[in-house]
Amino acid sequence: MLPSPTPPDAHIVRIDLHHGPRHELWSLFELADDSALAIHRYLDLGLVHVASIGGVAIGHAQIVPHDVRMWELKSLAVLAPYRERGVGTGLVRRSVSWVRQHGADQLLVATASADLENLGFYQRLGFRMFRIERDAFTPEGGYPAGLSFGGVPVRDRVWLEMPL
Repeated sequence: MLPSPTPPDAHIVRIDLHHGPRHELWSLFELADDSALAIHRYLDLGLVHVASIGGVAIGHAQIVPHDVRMWELKSLAVLAPYRERGVGTGLVRRSVSWVRQHGADQLLVATASADLENLGFYQRLGFRMFRIERDAFTPEGGYPAGLSFGGVPVRDRVWLEMPL
């Protein structure tokens, strides 16, 4: 029998801690945040789980501690061809598991109020509305003037929490 040209695990999604330079994941961080300035500020904080197929990164989740008991899911992105296949859910669940195992009792996440898709995604995973940060996406923060999502101006940041 001839060997398969495709390795048997070439289609299996693996989620592991990332141990290399974070700059290797820059394009994924850019999918999650429209501000290079903001990404530079948090890129090397906390830890990152990476979803990969055949050794190629297809998504990431960065978690950052606020203190021992409260962490933030700071950045989450999945490449477009792999969305709606459970990769993002797997990354969030791995992050929740990690912070819970390390003594946290709360996980926060923030997203633009204009991004109804993200708000629904996080709520389906068990996050609940926590607070609103008005005028969070400004040119001073590195966000382009006139930024919109689905025709809705991106101005306010919605914080959600998941008690662990």
